[in-house]
Amino acid sequence: MASSKDNPRLAEDMQLRLLEGGPVDYNYSTDKPVVYVSVAGGDGGVLGYLWASDADDAAGWVEHRAAGPAAAQAAGYWLMKMRSAKSRAVPPSQALEELSADADGGRAGQVVPASRRTAASLQELQDKGLEGWEPSPPQPEPPRGRRR
Repeated sequence: MASSKDNPRLAEDMQLRLLEGGPVDYNYSTDKPVVYVSVAGGDGGVLGYLWASDADDAAGWVEHRAAGPAAAQAAGYWLMKMRSAKSRAVPPSQALEELSADADGGRAGQVVPASRRTAASLQELQDKGLEGWEPSPPQPEPPRGRRR
């Protein structure tokens, strides 16, 4: 094994530095009330909820877990749209309004017209996202021992 005597770079102090730039995002959480809209897929089932809170400059996506993988796949599209709004310095509630008018969601769904609501907290909305979802039953452990 090489020592710092053999290689002076092994003795250097490695410092992690936050670099400027990169994507800008709204805050991911808030303890304040949130306004939200429902996003539905082509079959009319809810995929998730876009939410915003101007008080904490926060916005995001809560998937409707019962919708399965389609809800997780839709998240990427909607979060990229939110990131675009943030990069233009659009307040979260205004971004929500812009996204509500977006008719180009494709497989990521579309905002349900007149679905704007207020939740007392982000946790309340996250609980709503779990409605109707049943976790997968635990898988049995494979038998231990020798295989024949």
